[in-house]
Amino acid sequence: MNGRHELKHQINAADYAQLRARLRIVTKPDEHSGEDGGYIIRSLYFDNYSDKAIVEKLSGQSRREKFRLRYYGSDTSFIRLERKSKANRLAYKESTVITPEQCAALLSGDYSPLKQPDSPLLMELYTKIHCQNLRPRNIVEYHREAYVFHAGNVRITFDSGIRTSNAVSGFLEPELTTIPAFGSIIMEIKYDGFLPDIIRDIIGIGWRSQTEFSKYVVARLV
Repeated sequence: MNGRHELKHQINAADYAQLRARLRIVTKPDEHSGEDGGYIIRSLYFDNYSDKAIVEKLSGQSRREKFRLRYYGSDTSFIRLERKSKANRLAYKESTVITPEQCAALLSGDYSPLKQPDSPLLMELYTKIHCQNLRPRNIVEYHREAYVFHAGNVRITFDSGIRTSNAVSGFLEPELTTIPAFGSIIMEIKYDGFLPDIIRDIIGIGWRSQTEFSKYVVARLV
């Protein structure tokens, strides 16, 4: 599993409009983009009662991880369990598909469906639920607009309308009530070994300040 570079920047609406116009000239929209140019993402994050994931993030630990469930739009037929981790400033992501029935069981407090010896990621979460007391803690939902550039395997995303809910049992409910968590737009640039000069120039990497923004942390602090 190879790590990827991940840069984050907080931008305003005017900045977004300019960047979007320039990127559309040289990049392609993500294949999952809808009619409005993007799609909705809903994630459910796991943490323990000592807020392990938040403490690791805010304390700037170089090695940290978090688990989440995720689906797109209102399609709950395709749900992924993901493990996001950071090590030596590189980001890593592992994922596997879980069924709606397995997800519903987790939301009800039944973690036995995770005990699948043929799925290392499910088994890892099952183990850490029992050893680290991880539990479903918070839902984060937002609109994503994504663009891709082949060289360097670059992916640029704009995340906006970030909302949250602590009603974790309603994760699969399309009409779940959420509240605003963050008003600005977050631009993320992810790439492998190098960032092409054309993308670097469009984004303005040389002068643009980075942020250690975390949607989960912001949502928990609302």
